[in-house]
Amino acid sequence: MDDQLQDFLHYLVVERGLALNTISSYERDLKKYKLYLVQMEHLQTYQDVTRLHILRFLKHIKESGLSSRTIARHIASIRSFHQFLLRDKAVSHDPSVHVETPKPERTLPKILSMKEVEQLIETPQLDTAFGMRDKAMLEVLYATGIRVSELVGLNLGDIHLTMGFLRCIGKGNKERIIPIGRAATTALESYTASSRGSLVGKKGSDALFLNHHGNRLSRQGYWKILKGLTNQAGIKKELTPHTLRHSFATHLLENGADLRAVQEMLGHADISTTQIYTHVTKARLKDVYKTFHPRA
Repeated sequence: MDDQLQDFLHYLVVERGLALNTISSYERDLKKYKLYLVQMEHLQTYQDVTRLHILRFLKHIKESGLSSRTIARHIASIRSFHQFLLRDKAVSHDPSVHVETPKPERTLPKILSMKEVEQLIETPQLDTAFGMRDKAMLEVLYATGIRVSELVGLNLGDIHLTMGFLRCIGKGNKERIIPIGRAATTALESYTASSRGSLVGKKGSDALFLNHHGNRLSRQGYWKILKGLTNQAGIKKELTPHTLRHSFATHLLENGADLRAVQEMLGHADISTTQIYTHVTKARLKDVYKTFHPRA
């Protein structure tokens, strides 16, 4: 069973070309699934799996407190895996065919107000190399709306400051060209000219954003930095690594941007994913109305 799982993960890398983060999610979900089948259902092959086994597994993870969205992701992973096994003739049937996906709860993304974004971006101390790096990262995230994984994956050759754009590789290995504004351009120019050299040392690296070892900054490293800066800025909201991405999209739509243009910049394959931000703007309009209209 372990070998077949590894074959599937290899297929995702080589034939489907999925991003490493996506493959890691598949691997986590399916290892949990396999462990359940072996330990709880006492199965030794995937040929013996039935729809009932899958339903019991889903009940098991739901009782552990997972959200509908996470359960839906597990189902997608299981379905893809069993379809792979069937195509590979490792099994004679697909037990996941009639397993229904639960409707995910619609949760609006958490965002910062424009004033809070300003507070956050002005927090890094520009008299240190790390402060200039942090300022540049925040400016780029808010200017472009790229994902954190895309931010830390940027190389020096991906930024074109004289032309005012950057190039990033997103989900499914798709390339996007995204404009960057004056503030982000200025922050990047200062960082690359004055600070990055002291961080990279003698190692040499193509990575744009570096940690204190001179290596590429990781997603976890960025997350620690963001939490520290949020506390320093006195922002009490509970943030996620994608808070600035969500804020970027919401503020663009609030100021009249076209939904299709925002979809393109965010790298969403389906415009329905981008439409969640229109619900955020409507919710914010209601809050403003209730707060400031004298007869609300």
